[in-house]
Amino acid sequence: MTSAKARIDERPAAEGPVSPTPHRVRTMRWFIIVGGILAVIVFLIVGFNAFRNYMIAQFFATMKPPPTNVSVVDVKSEVVPHLLTSFGSLAAVHQVDVSADVGGRITKILFTAGAKVKQGDPLLQIFDDPDQADLASFKAQTLNARLALDRAQALLAKSFGPQATVDSAQAAFDQANAAVAKTEAVISQKLVKAPFDGELGVRHVEVGQYLSPGTQIVTLTDPSQVYLNFTATEKDAAILAVGQTVDAVVDAYPGRKFQGKITTIEPQIASDTRNIRVQATIENPDGSLKPGMFATTTVVLPPEPAKIVIPETAVDYTLYGDSVFLVKQETDKDGKATLHAVRVPIQAGQRVNGQVVITKGLNAGDRVVGVGQLKLQSGVEITVSSDPPPPAPANPPRY
Repeated sequence: MTSAKARIDERPAAEGPVSPTPHRVRTMRWFIIVGGILAVIVFLIVGFNAFRNYMIAQFFATMKPPPTNVSVVDVKSEVVPHLLTSFGSLAAVHQVDVSADVGGRITKILFTAGAKVKQGDPLLQIFDDPDQADLASFKAQTLNARLALDRAQALLAKSFGPQATVDSAQAAFDQANAAVAKTEAVISQKLVKAPFDGELGVRHVEVGQYLSPGTQIVTLTDPSQVYLNFTATEKDAAILAVGQTVDAVVDAYPGRKFQGKITTIEPQIASDTRNIRVQATIENPDGSLKPGMFATTTVVLPPEPAKIVIPETAVDYTLYGDSVFLVKQETDKDGKATLHAVRVPIQAGQRVNGQVVITKGLNAGDRVVGVGQLKLQSGVEITVSSDPPPPAPANPPRY
């Protein structure tokens, strides 16, 4: 009985569906829960980003920036100076490199470098002892010739001598005088003198040196007057005239203006540059201006009719053109008047004394932003500052 029952228990179970075990059920349930949680997290993240972007867009769409505080200036019509600017250099009216006409050994230097001299003051002595000896000899010959001429004339007056003797004595006397004059001229050449009043420069010679003809001894400059040489373009030739006032500014004296008059205008225009050379004369009693200085020149031309002008600070200069911010008054939907700055292109002309001439784009009576353009965009609302715009510099640069 027992063995038969054991055999019955050992028989294989009948084939059919096997129900899942509790372990597998728990695993599947865990994956479903985790997946749902991840889906909810992803949904929340995507929804939050979409909501945030929507709110940011709504904020910027409805945001109205506060009005920008700027300084405003009025556009005026004024008579501005009609000026022609250029660049030039200074040259002395009287300047020379002092040299000797003849050669010889220097025996005396009679000047001090940098000293002021008068016309005719001796500067340098070249060895002239042989010439002095020749002069003494020729003077003795002149005396002898004078005595011979007097005797010949006395004999001729008494009819004791021929006219030929008188003529011969006269010729000898004239030759002796000519020899004296020639020797004196040679001696004067060996005493170098100042040709005009002025200031001496650096000495270039020394006692005992052999001086060749034409060798520079020292420079002599008369600083009381200087020439201002500059050029103007061909189109400006018609508006230039002798006698017009010229203002000059040099780097050595910033802020100081030197005034002169046009004295010469070159009658020809240079074919290579199409420029015309102009020369003005400037009085320089204190010697401030030195020959060779670089100068900024301004020719004062006849005045022109009134023009539209604004401060230079109001103009925005860019590579794409010049512009200003024009102030316009508008009315909003509530009926409140507001001010807006609108960028307007202009054409800028001459600039002088901190102002610029506007040839196109503005009218007298308009108002433009004078200070604060960098923080503006065209069409933004503005408020007018109670502070006035900064004044033009006391000594504005010339252009």
